[in-house]
Amino acid sequence: MIKVTLLGTGTSQGVPIVGCTCDVCTSADPRDHRLRTSAFVEVDGVKLLIDAGPDLRQQLLTNKITDIDAILLTHEHTDHVGGIDDVRPINFLNHKTIDIYGLPRTIGIVKKNFDYAFAEHKYPGVPMLGLKAVKDDPFTINGVEIIPIHVLHLTMPILGYRIQNFAYITDGSFISPKEMNKLRGLDTLVINTLGHKEHYSHFNLAQATAIINELKPRMAYLTHISHNLGKYADIIQTLPEHIRPGYDTLSFEVGV
Repeated sequence: MIKVTLLGTGTSQGVPIVGCTCDVCTSADPRDHRLRTSAFVEVDGVKLLIDAGPDLRQQLLTNKITDIDAILLTHEHTDHVGGIDDVRPINFLNHKTIDIYGLPRTIGIVKKNFDYAFAEHKYPGVPMLGLKAVKDDPFTINGVEIIPIHVLHLTMPILGYRIQNFAYITDGSFISPKEMNKLRGLDTLVINTLGHKEHYSHFNLAQATAIINELKPRMAYLTHISHNLGKYADIIQTLPEHIRPGYDTLSFEVGV
């Protein structure tokens, strides 16, 4: 069984955006309050964190997450890696190192930005992290197979991930036919949907819907949502029942 919890479903600025007074950013509906995009996947007892943005501490506390076996990074932008240091309490609580998986370029940036965690003589209390470069081939974490999905974020190569019949894509603007084939036969897909207008580096609603319609998963959830997509209560009225806007703390099980 796979259980997925969307820890954050917002864009790089989050929602509400600092200083914005639009209807979405001033909404009283908690489903319109979006932390930076991240997800927690539990599969066959293995606990996987997808991305570790600057809201990670708050997300771990809110969702009562006290153990992580590995972190899967989609790419190295700050809204996806800025909270890596906040796994330290997980290290200390469970007395273990947490491996981080990502493209070689992404792993290099993590090593640079969090150099104190990889120093020869470490300062006491730094996070305990392992670095694992991902290329083309599937890999396993504690017996769970992970299939990397190569996606473009404008011109930047990034990763999505398929875990059994669940897949997670964020910050994508193009998926090649070869990589689309890796996504066929899904039960559940999570995919980024920035807003209604076309964007240079993210899927909009029409583009995300076209991908969903081609892949035909049983369910699809939208993530990396900006205030430009509208209020949750309004968005949901325009979507078919098999497509739903995600929101922070949403949990769901993936069908067999």
